[in-house]
Amino acid sequence: MMSFNALGTPRAIRPSALSAPLREVAFSSLMLLSSVVVSQQTNPARDLVNPFVGTGGHGHTFPGACVPNGLVQLSPDTRPDGYNEWDGASGYHYSDSVIHGFSHTHLSGTGVSDLCDVLLMPTVGKPTTDPSVYRSSFRKATEQAHAGYYAVHLDGPDVRAELTSTQRVGVHRYTFPKADTARLVIDLRHRDQLLEGLFEQVSATEFVGERRSSSWARDQRLFFCIQLSEPTTGQLVEHQKLTHGRAPRNTAAVLTFKPSSEPLIVKVGISAVSIEGARKNLEAEVPHWDFDKVRTEAEAAWNAKLNKIKVEGGTREQQRIFYTALYHCYVAPYLFNDVDGRYRGMDGEVHHADHDVYTVFSLWDTFRALHPLMTILEPDMTRDWIRTFLLHYQQGGRLPVWELWGNETDCMIGYHSVSVIADAYLKGIRGFDEKLALEAMVASAMRNDPGLNAYRTKGYISSEDEAESVSRTLEYAYDDACIATYHSYCVIRTVPALAPPGFGERSRSWRHLYDPSTGFFRARRNGGFVPGFDPYEVNFNFTEANAWHYSLFVPQHIEALTELHGGQPGLEAFLDRLFAATSATSGREQADITGLIGQYAHGNEPSHHMAYLYNRVGRPDQTRTLV
Repeated sequence: MMSFNALGTPRAIRPSALSAPLREVAFSSLMLLSSVVVSQQTNPARDLVNPFVGTGGHGHTFPGACVPNGLVQLSPDTRPDGYNEWDGASGYHYSDSVIHGFSHTHLSGTGVSDLCDVLLMPTVGKPTTDPSVYRSSFRKATEQAHAGYYAVHLDGPDVRAELTSTQRVGVHRYTFPKADTARLVIDLRHRDQLLEGLFEQVSATEFVGERRSSSWARDQRLFFCIQLSEPTTGQLVEHQKLTHGRAPRNTAAVLTFKPSSEPLIVKVGISAVSIEGARKNLEAEVPHWDFDKVRTEAEAAWNAKLNKIKVEGGTREQQRIFYTALYHCYVAPYLFNDVDGRYRGMDGEVHHADHDVYTVFSLWDTFRALHPLMTILEPDMTRDWIRTFLLHYQQGGRLPVWELWGNETDCMIGYHSVSVIADAYLKGIRGFDEKLALEAMVASAMRNDPGLNAYRTKGYISSEDEAESVSRTLEYAYDDACIATYHSYCVIRTVPALAPPGFGERSRSWRHLYDPSTGFFRARRNGGFVPGFDPYEVNFNFTEANAWHYSLFVPQHIEALTELHGGQPGLEAFLDRLFAATSATSGREQADITGLIGQYAHGNEPSHHMAYLYNRVGRPDQTRTLV
């Protein structure tokens, strides 16, 4: 989230400051331990990261193997139904005791299911493509998970499964019982709706194919190349008639191997471009059969990222919490281009870029804290993210809102790409087309997206105009402040044709919803406030929240909001009330509202900056206590 000073003026951070030793991270919504410095840690990837954190409850994370921002997330799937298993959105839930297989793509932390593409499962016995038969129970005591590595013992076939990965390749090692015929299921039907499936044999040790599916990403295309360390001696292929695809294709298979005392190594390269792209990715990144070498390199890649920050002080468990959180910060966005620079664009066509292209931009979730952190830790990658945003604009007519594998899902509210661009620019990150960025910002803010017409006409959104009217108004206003700020600081600000029309005024639209009699932002209807106000009520005037949670979301004009609360003493009193209030909510059920301290909801995004506002009223001690 872009940082503003006490007067509501954006802080411009000198480029030179980004290269100085990082001694303290303190942005408005970034929660880190109080003292962090750039240094070397022994091996946080192995010793201090616990990928099982977040895999239970409503965490939606996965425990499998990936490298920082890699396209592959090779992980076990315990929830085969992606539509009806909210807690299993990542494909895995810690409470489960049955594994259906190991697939190569996963989402982390989202409340909507997708991906889990190209499922592999080792088996023995009679060959079958029936998921209810080839799945296997497992014992939690046999599971291991480290950054870049996962292992488990499958009870049914008595197989030890190990997983590791590179950026675009998943590597499996399966140790079978010596006396049994080994089999490997490859299932393209797994999880979401399969539109087109293809599975073809190239040789006894290579298979290729594609999977086109529809779920949250309406048209996801994935191509793969599978190479085996041992030749297959036979195949059982399953055909499935597809409702929306081409003629019946090969959609599942069972490969058979001779009994062997050596583990079976399986390499799977993936691509959003083509089968040939998947093969090139595989051959470039894993041209050998050394599983342990890939694992070691994955661990080294994680250590290179995690060692950018060393935590001084705290208990071992607190350090483990910190490094696991930092690990999760590096899971997404995912690298999306092949090794030759080709990628699939927002228009569905294949393009070439001279920089890395990324996917999975969950911007409502990430503009507040993740992206500000990455402007410090990863300025070069941030530059490539912005370049990717601009490709989205050129190919799709707008900046991304919630992009997934080349598809705009239109999930959540706001146009928060503008915050990421403005924040990066003010911190000295350059190397992208600044003029095109402003053009894209303005175009995204002038669309007819939900409530925007009313917002532009009246200066706010009423409940009769659009659902979540309060949240939309507040977040549009913040985004407009980012556009106005970027324009004012940008070197092209003298270009009249691109001068933003009234974005500074639009950024003050939050005032129309402020009710001085209650001190809250309230929904309007027919020109007046909606009657029967309850700040604890979770309703459709807010996005996954109530009035308490959005009561201080004016990060662009904190000083003005402070004055409306009666100055610093008044805002301090309001903060005290917020953190001391009952944690109960009324109205509709909202599972995302978790981690409550009073009415501060640490488990949901709109509250994240609140504890830091004590700094603005002269009470940094309160911020330290809460953080």
